[in-house]
Amino acid sequence: MKEYEYVLPEQIEARSFEIIKEELTAQNITLRTLASDVDCPIKSEPVIKRVIHTTADFDYADNLVFSENALTEAYKLLTTGCVIVTDTNMALAGINKSALNKLGIEAFCYMADESVIAEAKDRGLTRAAVSMERAAKHNKPVIYAIGNAPTALITIYEAYENYKNANVGTDYHVPGLVIGVPVGFVNVVPAKEMIIDSGLPYIVARGRKGGSNVAAAIVNALMYQLTRR
Repeated sequence: MKEYEYVLPEQIEARSFEIIKEELTAQNITLRTLASDVDCPIKSEPVIKRVIHTTADFDYADNLVFSENALTEAYKLLTTGCVIVTDTNMALAGINKSALNKLGIEAFCYMADESVIAEAKDRGLTRAAVSMERAAKHNKPVIYAIGNAPTALITIYEAYENYKNANVGTDYHVPGLVIGVPVGFVNVVPAKEMIIDSGLPYIVARGRKGGSNVAAAIVNALMYQLTRR
């Protein structure tokens, strides 16, 4: 029988992060830091480590990228008031509700909303696209946490381009932060690159990897740096 490590339940997460640190060192991987990390209470390293913790995939040390203003915008949004909108109920379920409550923030997913389903069918669009249109009309700044649908990212990008060209209504609100980590093959990579090129604040997992669990992990990692001090 192989030996195993006995760890108390309440110590598993801490031990997991110790192992991650050890393996990063063993693989000679240095996690990138942003210029904004110096003065911002939210750092990039805990975000990357939590995604690795969630996925057991060290590729995220390289493919998880941040715009230079991503963390400062995240800090501002989480401390002055925003909502979080996901593209799956799975991502919504994975976002820590205690942390949301401590920050006074609500999280939503419109994918199962009957009116969204009906509108998507009538217009020949995905529910994710219609959900993003609805989120863009929210009366608070929005953090988008997209872990499944590239069409959600494409809709966010196109709406922002229309806004810059003055082709949208007055009820449109510019995204506060886009977490773009959909997983898959069809349109996933181009959609992520569109967000990177958009000029919007972003945290993106380049390539095909991602998922609802990754989107939730990133949101949690941002919030925990403010609620777990």
